[in-house]
Amino acid sequence: MSGILEGKRVLITGVLMESSIAFHTAKLAQEQGAEIILTAFPRPTLTERIARKLPKPTKVIELDVTNDEHLGRLAEVVGAELGSLDGVVHSIGFAPQDALGGNFLNTPFESVATAMHVSAFSLKSLTMACLPLMQNGGGSVVGLTFDAQYAWPQYDWMGPAKAALEATNRYLARDLGKQNVRSNLISAGPIGSMAAKSIPGFSELAAVWDDRAPLEWDLKDPEPAGRGVVALLSDWFPKTTGEIIHVDGGLHAIGA
Repeated sequence: MSGILEGKRVLITGVLMESSIAFHTAKLAQEQGAEIILTAFPRPTLTERIARKLPKPTKVIELDVTNDEHLGRLAEVVGAELGSLDGVVHSIGFAPQDALGGNFLNTPFESVATAMHVSAFSLKSLTMACLPLMQNGGGSVVGLTFDAQYAWPQYDWMGPAKAALEATNRYLARDLGKQNVRSNLISAGPIGSMAAKSIPGFSELAAVWDDRAPLEWDLKDPEPAGRGVVALLSDWFPKTTGEIIHVDGGLHAIGA
């Protein structure tokens, strides 16, 4: 029996650790029949080492999503490797330390601008860089967010950055629909990834899930979110775009 991504070609960003959602997305995508390519920055060698744990060998290319030169040559590099793309996974987020950990009122604009550029504007930049490879049958762009409806403990300027990411997703859906390109997000619960560990006081944020999530949430299990990404990459959601699918144990639906 073939997988739900059989014959598809997918670019995946953000594979830094085996505990990341991006890694499990890559693993599941291969298991479901996709041919994938990974991007990495600033240490491609780290991603190459982690990629050896995937079911099949895959190429890793360097990509700084804030670098116009990198973005400008992306279609050529990926095209030479895969020929075309059916899907793109945006698993990129970064904020300087002074934009996190309870420093919201004192963060300088330079740090806010960095968070917005890397975490939100890059969804548009990456999508447009890959668009020339998704011209034949369209494609699916899937990003990762952390529910921007609320002000979370310690999350500070990453919250507005995720809100910008969610708005960017909707505008991409609006403008790319005529080219049969879908744009959706998975809103995942907290995972003990490298990105999470960079947030001062992350344990305080994650503890909310112990009290409020209807379904038991495991910080060490990124696979449910990875399954959500793979589902949105597949043809099982042909008319879904501009959407945010919650994979968070149901916490988003529960009040205090």
